[in-house]
Amino acid sequence: MNTIKLFVNRRIVLYCNRSVATVFIQHFESFIRTNPANVPVNTRSMSQRSITSFFNITPKAKEKKEIKDEVTPSPDTSTSNESTPVNGNAKRVKRSRSSSSETEVKREEPSPPTPEKKKKVKRQRIESSDSEAEQPSCSEDKPTEIKLEKSEQPKTYDSPKNKKSKAKPDRKIKVDKSDVEKKVKVEKKSPSPKISPKNDVKKSPASYFTVKAGKTDENSKSNGAKTDNIEDGEKDNVKKVAEVDYNPAKAKYHPIHDACWSKGQEIPYLALSKTLEAIEATSARLKMIEILSNYFRSVIVLTPEDLLPSIYLCLNQLAPAYHSLELGIAETYLMKAVGQCTGRSLAQMRAAAQRCGDLGAAAQQARAAQRTMFAPPPLTVRRVLAALRDVAAMTGQASVNKKISKIQSLFVACTHSQARYLIRSLEGKLRVGLAEQSLLQALALASAATPPAGERAGELDVAADISADEFKARVDEFALLIKTTYCECPNYDLIVPVLLRLGVRALPEHCHLTPGIPLKPMLAHPTKGVHEVFNRFENEEFTCEWKYDGERAQIHVPGDDAPRLGEAAIFSRNQENNTSKYPDVLKRLPALLKDSVKSCVLDCEAVAYDPATEQILPFQVLATRKRKDAAERDIAVQVCVFVFDLLFLNGRALVRRPLVERRALLREHFREVAGAWRLAEARDCGSEEEVQQFLEESVRGSCEGLMVKALRGEHSRYDIARRSHNWLKLKKDYLAGVGDTIDAVIIGAYHGRGKRAGVFGGFLLACYDPDTEQFQSLCKVGTGFSAEDLRLLSDRLREHVLDAPRNYYMCCAALAPDVWLRAALVCELRCADLSLSPAHRAALGLLHPDKGVSLRFPRFVRVRDDKAPEQATSAQQVARLYAAQDQVKNSGAAAKPRDADDFY
Repeated sequence: MNTIKLFVNRRIVLYCNRSVATVFIQHFESFIRTNPANVPVNTRSMSQRSITSFFNITPKAKEKKEIKDEVTPSPDTSTSNESTPVNGNAKRVKRSRSSSSETEVKREEPSPPTPEKKKKVKRQRIESSDSEAEQPSCSEDKPTEIKLEKSEQPKTYDSPKNKKSKAKPDRKIKVDKSDVEKKVKVEKKSPSPKISPKNDVKKSPASYFTVKAGKTDENSKSNGAKTDNIEDGEKDNVKKVAEVDYNPAKAKYHPIHDACWSKGQEIPYLALSKTLEAIEATSARLKMIEILSNYFRSVIVLTPEDLLPSIYLCLNQLAPAYHSLELGIAETYLMKAVGQCTGRSLAQMRAAAQRCGDLGAAAQQARAAQRTMFAPPPLTVRRVLAALRDVAAMTGQASVNKKISKIQSLFVACTHSQARYLIRSLEGKLRVGLAEQSLLQALALASAATPPAGERAGELDVAADISADEFKARVDEFALLIKTTYCECPNYDLIVPVLLRLGVRALPEHCHLTPGIPLKPMLAHPTKGVHEVFNRFENEEFTCEWKYDGERAQIHVPGDDAPRLGEAAIFSRNQENNTSKYPDVLKRLPALLKDSVKSCVLDCEAVAYDPATEQILPFQVLATRKRKDAAERDIAVQVCVFVFDLLFLNGRALVRRPLVERRALLREHFREVAGAWRLAEARDCGSEEEVQQFLEESVRGSCEGLMVKALRGEHSRYDIARRSHNWLKLKKDYLAGVGDTIDAVIIGAYHGRGKRAGVFGGFLLACYDPDTEQFQSLCKVGTGFSAEDLRLLSDRLREHVLDAPRNYYMCCAALAPDVWLRAALVCELRCADLSLSPAHRAALGLLHPDKGVSLRFPRFVRVRDDKAPEQATSAQQVARLYAAQDQVKNSGAAAKPRDADDFY
């Protein structure tokens, strides 16, 4: 019995004997003529000529002998998709629609009776592809596979699949012996230098392709025909590791051999993602620095042009802070973009983010489950940074949709961990535990080990040639130069090109304090009493200044022969450009400068001021001013600027000069204007009584207290970006308390009851740990609020509500609030003292292995809009405040943390 299977869809596949096939075709043609309406369109379109021609070129079944010897076909041997030429015509035989259906047919069909007489036929098909099953031999005792193509004339060509199958000759196949014999004879007669089947059996596929490509040909080596660029490229290709295997945490890392890109090639974004992934999985600070430095070494050697984009992406910045370039993408829009790319709804993305605790991890899981038909071009570091800058620059109508479209074009190209870090970058925080000071240290380590320029430039590993102590001293020197330079010129666009072109030691000469580039200001340490001032400045001269309750303002006036007042700018303590916030201040700037001033940088405090009563107003009044694009005619709150330091004058930086000299220049070159410009009230005190008296005067003058500063000597310089013990702050409220207020971040809220129903009645606050980039719970606060305060806070915080806590929130489950909030608002708190707590996580591990620090009797003071969440009181400061308490020092219960000055 013969089995017939018919597939009617562009082609017809029949499994039957030739005699049965002939009868079937006759009936099939008759059926088409008599019933045209019942036949599918594709079938009716097939002409009788195409059906008949197919059988005309098909040879009669002959006897075939199978040989089971292992034969490796030559490059000319036909593959699974090509047949041996028959009667001068080349016939191409395709596989059936699916391998599974074809196998099923073969399993079900019975074996036909074997005829008495067998005839030999040429082999029609040779199965050599791993993805295809062996086909039965074409003889009369077995069914013949007949396929009808839509086209009239079968075509013969080398498809990409055929070319791939030629690269896999090591497969046991069944071939026609006569076929092989003929091909061997042809190979012997042919004068072409192609490899014969006999020799090809002995050679591996790799050796064949290598010889064919001419990369390892011995003759080419002996002839000495070499090109330096080609050899370098070949070496890079041989030694380059796969992108997915890139590991910058590898011991004895080699900047070339262990990199996953070649010299001059744009750095794949996957390499940076793998670096961030390794850093995130590491808790040791020194190991983090080493991992990042290994990546930087490869960048410096292979593609130095991508060092600057790599630094910005590692810090999750798009440009220097004073450019105010922000992405402006809300979390909901990110979820929408990811959901549209992966076929998920917004609700599903919210649930996934809540389950993972991180939108980046949820996006990575969604992308991993997605398959694309055509892979987009791989992401590079350069392309990602440029795209993020484009997103930040989009404004105006329909800008949100444009941003989402741009984000989607990046997201669909992500592989592996790229999606996680791309989405985190768009959120605004990478959360890998990498602080900026660690990045600067890693850059110093990379420059010391693999110098890009200057002394020993070109060496891949300087540490291998010198002792460990010498290398450590070299790293420390480079780290100090890079950090100091960055403090004076916080612009990587200026620093990195000089570092690559001239080396680290040339940085101070070419990158220095410049008007127009804001500095991170010097900050003061708190003190609890007047006696601590004299303990700190024993045998040293110091001065006391009023501490004004306002907003830090750094005024820059560029110029050469004359000040360019049109380019003057005002920056906040966060290096944000506040020029548009104070147009009235800039308008009266000429009244401040004397004719001798060509350019300057002033450190000041902008304070709310009542010109009628000549009184300083509280900070809360200043906070009501419009924050951006204020029009001078609409300004209701007037300010008076109190100048207390001079950092730059007429092309010369003064930060390393003593305070007594800076103060003298300030009084010499600048005027005081009543109600507009004032020099800070100062007095040089020599006894505790004088300090106490001056403190009381400052309180009567509506100030917070005193700033005590070293006046002469090495300690009297201006330490940029440092919280230094050379400046002490003595506030009126701290004399009997803990010595300072605490700036904490709201991360949760509790629903109000009774009189506070309808608003938030209490809040969960946290300090910030810059080493781990975590917000650690510090206290719950519900006192110090007025009804108006609670209403305003509740209105502001409702737009920051989260579905679940972030994975970087450290909080005990027993303290879980009713509503989790995004870390966006900083509050100033007072307290009676600090104590160790098993529930809170602030400074966990710094003082006690299992307990954190909490505030006793905390009380709300005000909202600090001038501080970012990352600028809240750090865990290290909390630990120092706890250890500085008298009861702790007397009991010796906890060791005092290291209290040295450092960059913040």
